[in-house]
Formats: sequence, structure tokens, C-alpha cells
Amino acid sequence: MQLEILGLGRMGLPIARHLRAAGHEVVGRDLDPARVSLFEDASVAARHAGGAGRTVDALLTVLPGPAELRRAMLGPEVPDAYSDDAGDAGREEGVVDRSPAGGALAGLRTGALWVDLTSGDPRVARELAANAAAQGVAAVGAPMAGGPRDAEQGTLGFFARRRTPRRSSARSRLLRTLGDAARIERAGDDVGAGHVAKLLANTLWFGQVAAVTEALLIGHAQGLEIEQLAGILRRSAGGSAFIDRHLDALLDGDYLESFGIDRVVEELDTVAALASEAGLPAPLANLVAALHREALERFGPVGGELLVAKLLEERVGTRIRRPR
Repeated sequence: MQLEILGLGRMGLPIARHLRAAGHEVVGRDLDPARVSLFEDASVAARHAGGAGRTVDALLTVLPGPAELRRAMLGPEVPDAYSDDAGDAGREEGVVDRSPAGGALAGLRTGALWVDLTSGDPRVARELAANAAAQGVAAVGAPMAGGPRDAEQGTLGFFARRRTPRRSSARSRLLRTLGDAARIERAGDDVGAGHVAKLLANTLWFGQVAAVTEALLIGHAQGLEIEQLAGILRRSAGGSAFIDRHLDALLDGDYLESFGIDRVVEELDTVAALASEAGLPAPLANLVAALHREALERFGPVGGELLVAKLLEERVGTRIRRPR
């Protein structure tokens, strides 16, 4: 297939390289020329500096978040319908900006496939999918699970919709190339369903970070040894994916800098907004969001997916660490 990758960051670059190694013809594009040069030689990079090419079979977007995705697809001049100052009109159901001049979407040919791997906002996904459909482009939302190593090795997971859209065979082939079939989760029937599922999964994970840290701090204050208590919790009814996969990093003093605390807050705020729009109180989700927002205010928009743990540690003056 002839593919274009929009976004050559920590995930997009290994994805582009993996697809090329799998035999696809791949063009990489990024706002940062240095990122493009890591993937393309100078002549190719110059030739593909503009919008998405009309000859590509599929465009894959791997961008930091929903705001960047919306600007990239519709153009930089399109206002953000979901910002705090957008007004009620921008949030009305069914309001879709159909003027994608200057964005990557305008450059796609009728019949092309757009696969969005960005972890984003289901409202943005639905809006952009409506724009794509108006141009005869099939949109697929498949936010990723995994990190750069999974992207390099083709073992990513995905959160995808249940119903298969037009060009589903091409979509399935791409996802199978990039990921582990056993890690493809399917939920709902619209293009935003995968985004909702991933946001909720992440909300539980972010909540576990805070809950496990708090439990370990309480146990330590009661005289229990941190690593021994961690093992007990791992084997107990309170065990979790966070304890199994990531608590060891925290015990070693690693706050997982590969993902920014500002992005954590962005995702949690989106969940809070979705709950509010549905008329749901969601007190626990709001509490998790408030804790992470406080961590963002304390440490700034830096890398550190576990910085809420550092915030809780600072409050009591104790670090959760393995004994040296």
C-alpha cells in the first residue's frame, strides 16, 4: 500500500519504519523537519513537505492529542469547538466544520482510508469523521496501547470500533501489521468508541496510581516494609495492572517520563467533560482529575505519567522506594 504517516514523534517514527520494513511505500510528514529527516532522505522530505498526497491509499495520524489532530486535519485556522472559550454553539451536537482548507484531510482522494492512532477525544473523532465522509474518505479511530518498543516490534494494542467501515480489509491489514491481534479491543459502533474505551481504561489506571501510592504510604507509616507490602498487594484482591506492570518503576524512582503529566490531565478532563455532558456526577473520576491537575500545577507540563505519586509522596515527606 501507499501510505502517509502524519506525526513522526516517539510513536509515529517507529510506526513509519515498521510499515516500511513490512513492504509498504511510506512517506513521513511532521511539522519538525528534523523528525522528517530521521525517516526520509532530503530529496524525499522536500518533495513531500506539503499536505497529504492524493495518490496515497491511506493516511495514518499519530499526533500528541486531539487539538493537534484537529488542526492538522482541518487546517490551523479552524477554531477549536471544544475549548473553554468556544461558546455553547461550538458544542452543539451535529455542528461540523466542513471547511478543511489547508488541512491534511483536504489532500486525500475520494476512496482513501484515514486511520487515526492518536489518543484523543471522541467528540473530535466524530467531527472529523463527518468531514472525511463528506469527501468520500473512510475514517477509522484506533487509539494505541503500548509504547515505542511495541511500535518498533509491531506489538501495539488498539481500541477500535466494532462495526467495520468501508475499506475494512485495508484497515485490518494495517492494524495486524502494527499490532498483536490479541490486543485489539473492540467497543461500540461509531468512530469515537475506541477513544471512549481507552479514556476510561486510562482513567482507571491513573486512579490506581494514586490509590496504590496512598496505600503504600499508609502501610509504611504503620511500620510495614514497602516492597513486602507491594508483593502482598500484588497477590491480593486489590491487585491491578498498574501493580503488575508499573509499580516496579515507581519503586525504582522512575516516574515514567515518556508521557507528559499535561497529557494525563487532558485525558482526565475529557472524561470529566463527557460525564458532565451525559448528566453523570462521576465523583471518583473528578477526584482523580483534580489530583493530577494539582500535580501538573506543582511540577509543570513535564514528562512524568506517575507524577501524582510524587505529589502524594511530597505531602507526607516519604518516598516509595526499594531498600538499597
